[in-house]
Amino acid sequence: MGGSVSVPAWFARSVFRAQEAAMHRPTWAVLAGLERTQWLGREDMAAYRQARLNALLATALAHSPWHAERIRAAGLVAAVEAGAATLDDLGRLPVMDKRDARENVERIVWRDVPGGVFKYTTGGSSGEPLIFYFGRARQAADAAGRLRARRWWGVEPGAREVYLWGAPVELSKTDRIKTVRDRLVNQLLLNAFEMSPARMDAYLDALARWNPEAVYGYASSLALLATHAEARGHRLKLPALRVVSTTGEPLFPHQREIVERVFGVPVSVEYGARDAGLMALESPDGALLEMSETHIVEVLDEAGRPAEEGEVVITSLVSEAQPFIRYRTGDVVRRTGRADPGGRSLGVLDAVIGRQTDFVVTPDGRIMHALALIYVLRAVPGVGQFKLIQHATDRLEVQVVPDARWGAHAETAIVEGLRQRLGDVTIELRRVEHIPPEASGKHRYVVSHVRLADALAQAVA
Repeated sequence: MGGSVSVPAWFARSVFRAQEAAMHRPTWAVLAGLERTQWLGREDMAAYRQARLNALLATALAHSPWHAERIRAAGLVAAVEAGAATLDDLGRLPVMDKRDARENVERIVWRDVPGGVFKYTTGGSSGEPLIFYFGRARQAADAAGRLRARRWWGVEPGAREVYLWGAPVELSKTDRIKTVRDRLVNQLLLNAFEMSPARMDAYLDALARWNPEAVYGYASSLALLATHAEARGHRLKLPALRVVSTTGEPLFPHQREIVERVFGVPVSVEYGARDAGLMALESPDGALLEMSETHIVEVLDEAGRPAEEGEVVITSLVSEAQPFIRYRTGDVVRRTGRADPGGRSLGVLDAVIGRQTDFVVTPDGRIMHALALIYVLRAVPGVGQFKLIQHATDRLEVQVVPDARWGAHAETAIVEGLRQRLGDVTIELRRVEHIPPEASGKHRYVVSHVRLADALAQAVA
């Protein structure tokens, strides 16, 4: 878990620069651009976004046959070729969803994109795995967006940070190398997949020794750690800390309140998705600011019309490797069109309403973020869709909609992978033809019927 030894911020910053250069990621150049463009006037920002949109559509027209067909059907070829497609023209294209992205990936991906493509698999809100590809531009945009947002809070690149994040059960050679690299850039990783009371006690000690300027992690995991600290009467003393950033799921008001009370600093919400990218981050003014330079965010009602509250439909302007154009995220947000109180020309989201993740509890009392189990299922070939239901600490039901690659190997991999995470549990694996949504209409890929201790349950309810 590590001690208190950090490196000077200038050294950590230099290592990070060298790493990004070695990986051919233009992160620092993108950061410099974002620092400038956030202060553009509204007309200049609109022109900037329109130019980026035309570049994306031109790339899709030339290299993504599936998108090219849709661009032609919408009658936009001439405008795109002239670089004159407007933001309003974007609405002439039909929306795309996860099924479109999944079933047409080979007709969407541009494998020869400069810098190469990188494969990623995400579980998705329905538990239906999505394989997609991203490039250097997307990687750099996400990293630079976080660096810019940290600066809003007075945290410079290279400052000490703590990540309450997922980590593997056993560290491979690559993981061990990454741990060394993390320390050289002043990052300390605490495993959100292993949150027993004893482990959380150790995390609180590690936080005090590291004295970070920023803490970053899953919203519910941070609320759980804060609640544990308060129940223990543990008073956190983190004089350098400026902000706690939450991600991965909505942060409920009572969770924000306890995290801010225990950590003694404001919370900044981050909103993003593995497939859609980093979309918005909260500023010290309390505004959830969109990444307007890299994403066009539409909020649509059930009929597909612009609305103050509705589904987020994203066009990622940095998705050249596999264009996500008018992509339905499945998330619900509210946006009234208010301006950034800080004077930036970035869009503002009022609230992210959708998305929630459960915890699971192991037979030996460990509290584990549900993503630990999701990672197991989404890595197994043959799993078309899945849902996990924890009926008791020692009993887990696994529903799987198999695809053409399903076989005995898949069932073995699922059972072994889950037992590695959970320990000695009974796993009831059921192959089903369809997994219906919850009564609310939402799909949940992990549902736990095991209650945490009362104080901890309130933190993640």
